[in-house]
Amino acid sequence: MAASLYPDYPPNLTAEQSDYLLTNLKDWSILNGLAVRPSFSFVSEALDPSRSLAVTAPVTLFPSLFPRVCFEEARAIQKAYNELYALIARDEDWLQEIVEELVDVDDFIANLWNIHLTVKKEGYVQPLSLGIFRSDYMVHKDPSHADSKPQIRQVEFNTIASSFGGLAAKVSGLHSHLLSISAYPPTAPSLITKATLPPNPSVKSISRGLVTAHKAYGPSKAKPQLPLCILFVVQDPENNAFDQHALASTIFEEHDVLTFRLPFHKALEHTRIPEDLTSRPLIYEPPHSPGIIYEVTTLYFRAGYAPTEYTSSKSWEARLHLERSAAIKCPSILTHLAGSKKIQQILATPSSPHLERFLATTASAEFIERVRATFAAIYPLDGTPAGKYAIDIATDPDKAKGYVLKPQREGGGNNIYGLKIPPFIRSLGNDSRKYRGHILMELIEPPALRNSIFRNGEVRSGEVIGELGVYGVCLWQHGHDVAELKTLENWEAGYLLRTKGRESEEGGVAAGFGAVDSVCLINV
Repeated sequence: MAASLYPDYPPNLTAEQSDYLLTNLKDWSILNGLAVRPSFSFVSEALDPSRSLAVTAPVTLFPSLFPRVCFEEARAIQKAYNELYALIARDEDWLQEIVEELVDVDDFIANLWNIHLTVKKEGYVQPLSLGIFRSDYMVHKDPSHADSKPQIRQVEFNTIASSFGGLAAKVSGLHSHLLSISAYPPTAPSLITKATLPPNPSVKSISRGLVTAHKAYGPSKAKPQLPLCILFVVQDPENNAFDQHALASTIFEEHDVLTFRLPFHKALEHTRIPEDLTSRPLIYEPPHSPGIIYEVTTLYFRAGYAPTEYTSSKSWEARLHLERSAAIKCPSILTHLAGSKKIQQILATPSSPHLERFLATTASAEFIERVRATFAAIYPLDGTPAGKYAIDIATDPDKAKGYVLKPQREGGGNNIYGLKIPPFIRSLGNDSRKYRGHILMELIEPPALRNSIFRNGEVRSGEVIGELGVYGVCLWQHGHDVAELKTLENWEAGYLLRTKGRESEEGGVAAGFGAVDSVCLINV
């Protein structure tokens, strides 16, 4: 573990100070929608059968310390990351080479790829793709050198359901509010100030991205023409609905664009594609307004990213149905696949040439090195020299304790850490195909921090680890030749800080591991 940045942060609170801070935290959170549906472990289904209750989202009492140089670098390179993954998603031949290594070891990836092949055979009708991305980092500080400077290391890159953009801006607002009412006692040095709490534009920036795609869709393709809308494809039940409502409210209030929410498992029931129209518009009939129909310009997937959501052949039929429509997908199947851990591994394996392959025409060699500097070492588990090296690490308890094993899929709760890796590898037997479904990543060494987390009505204090996610929005065009391949919009879109107890091996807030946080910038 690296040394602490500031051992005396956050300040200790008296009972009166703690009561004042918590009372205002809870009131402000509910007033401003910094909320989630309570889990049944906190409020039983018998007590809330209609799921009408809401509670304060898991949040930190104090903004967490974060090196300013790391924060600024993560934001500065986000546009390059947006461009990188847009280029990967539209390089089908390169992506196919990668995916075909996985289709015989991962049914989920295989099914996604088959959807792409099916739509390609019929012919795609929508040349535009929207990416709402999030690049996640941890601060790395070499514990073997006391004077080492903190640097960012990428944990993963998310291309689907990059959540908490709605709540991230609100928790920044919460911490600023607590500062404004003197809920934070003075410290020496004074760390929490207006200047050290940066504004967070995530709600407005992500909403603008969805509206930009909506406008790029153009006029209705139906006959007769129909009113247009954006459709959020969501899970059901969805504890994190308020995060999504923050975006939907902004889209309507600031851009006058209609949004609707559709559970993924009801996609076939409430949407259709007129088969007599070669343009294949996606028609949505809200169940609450039978007889009133809309044309969907943009599908924003906040569901459909995990294998557990595909409970039957109907689930895959629904994803195919949506993919073949004219709606702009966020993300498309190819963009979804571009976010697999295998892609990250190929980019980050030492001496990999692929970063230059994609970015050489849009970024300088110096800037490409800045992107590469964010990579932690990642290895395949296969028959290549790098793969054999990784297998040797993964089967040795002494070596494995500095690594994490990750599967090729989205969602928290699937990673294997440290000493648990060798027995897991042994459980795979001698089937090399199962090995290829995973990547081995060097653990990042974050500096020691302390904070307090408010979750389910309780405060817990102790050592924590923070993970910074930087959002990006990118709209690009596919095509049959190079001239048609172009990026139309590309911007950095705010940030998310998730904080968890150091003893936790997972960081997902919705999955029950972490809390939403904001940064307090420091110079180190």
